[in-house]
Amino acid sequence: MNNNTLLQLKNVSKEFGTGTIDEVRALDGINIDIQAGDFITVIGSNGAGKSTLLNLIAGVFPPDKGGTILINGKDISHLSEHRRARYFGRVYQDPHVGTAANMTIGENMSLAALRGASRGLKTAASKKNLSQYKELLATLHLGLEDRMSTMVGTLSGGQRQALALVMATISKPDLLLLDEHIAKLDPNTAGIVLSLTESIIGREKMTALMVTHNMEHALRYGNRLLMMHKGQIIVDLDTEKRKGTTVNDLLSAFEHSSGEQLADDSILLSTAVEDVSPKS
Repeated sequence: MNNNTLLQLKNVSKEFGTGTIDEVRALDGINIDIQAGDFITVIGSNGAGKSTLLNLIAGVFPPDKGGTILINGKDISHLSEHRRARYFGRVYQDPHVGTAANMTIGENMSLAALRGASRGLKTAASKKNLSQYKELLATLHLGLEDRMSTMVGTLSGGQRQALALVMATISKPDLLLLDEHIAKLDPNTAGIVLSLTESIIGREKMTALMVTHNMEHALRYGNRLLMMHKGQIIVDLDTEKRKGTTVNDLLSAFEHSSGEQLADDSILLSTAVEDVSPKS
C-alpha cells in the first residue's frame, strides 16, 4: 500500500446460502487498491457482484473469513454499517431509499450532516447550518434552496436523487458509493443527475466508486474502470488504458478475460441508447 491508498480490499470474498441449493459465491477473492482522488466506474452484468462489493465496503455484511478491508490503513472488516458511516456516503438506485419522505428538505439535510458525528439535531439545524445547506442546494440549480420546508415526498425522482447526492457528500466522507443511482430515472433526468454527480465529485475533490450498467457512462466518467464477472474483477483500466477505448473494445476485453460472450441485455441495450446528458 502506498501513501496515497485510501481503501484496500485483500482477498475479499462473500458467499450466500452456504451449504444449500441456493449457494452463491457473490465475490471471489477480490483484491483492489483505491487511491485518494480516484473516480472509479464499475460495470458488469446482473449477478456480477457489483452491488455486493458496495454492500461489503459499506458494512452491510462482513467479508468471509480471511478477507480484509482497510481504510487509510485501518482494518474496518468487522465494523458495523453504522460505525462505518463516518467513512462512506452512499446514493442508492431507488431515489426513495436515501431520503426521508415524511421530513422536509431542511430536516433531511440536518440528518445527513449528523452522519458519523455526535452532534444533536438542534445543532445540525442551526441558522448557520441551514444557511450552508441552502448554499449547497443552490449548486444543483433546481431551486431546492428555496423550498427548505417542502416535504421530500412531494419531490420528483430526479429532485430526490439530486438531494440524496448532496446529503451523501455533506459530511465530506472518505469515499462516495454510487449504486446505479440513475437506473430508475428517465434518460433526460439521468443525464442531469450524472452531470451533477461529476460536478460535485470534482468540486469537492472526492474519491468515488460508481456502479453503472451503461458502458458509455463507464468509459466517459471517472479515471478508472473496473469490469466484474462472476464475483471477480476481470478488467481494470486506468486513465492511460481507457484513452481511445470504445464500447466494442470493452466487449472484446470481456470476452477475452471471461471466455464468454456478454449476454446481459440491459448492458447491451444501454450502449444503443442516445446519450442525452447535458453538454458543457
